[in-house]
Formats: sequence, structure tokens, C-alpha cells
Amino acid sequence: MTPCIGVCELGPVGNCEGCLRSGNEIAGWALMTDEQRTWYMEEELPRREAKLG
Repeated sequence: MTPCIGVCELGPVGNCEGCLRSGNEIAGWALMTDEQRTWYMEEELPRREAKLG
């Protein structure tokens, strides 16, 4: 389970333009628990997307 959509380019604030994760979040993704990944995908990443407009 990953939010990656294959648009792997870090933007000016350091988040991926495609999935909105930070470089540290991307690097640590495989070490996260299923619960942590689910939280990012259901709560945090949609919140970040909403802030973009």
C-alpha cells in the first residue's frame, strides 16, 4: 500500500509533487506499520492536498 502515483519529483518545500510525502516519509515508508501508512493515506495526505486548493 503506497500513495505513489509515479510522479516522483520533490517540490520547493521538499514534498513529492505526486504523493505529497516528504523525502523522510518516502524513505521511511517501508519501516512504518500498516496503521501508520493507513493514517498517512486516509488523514494526513488528504489534508495536505486540501491545503493546496
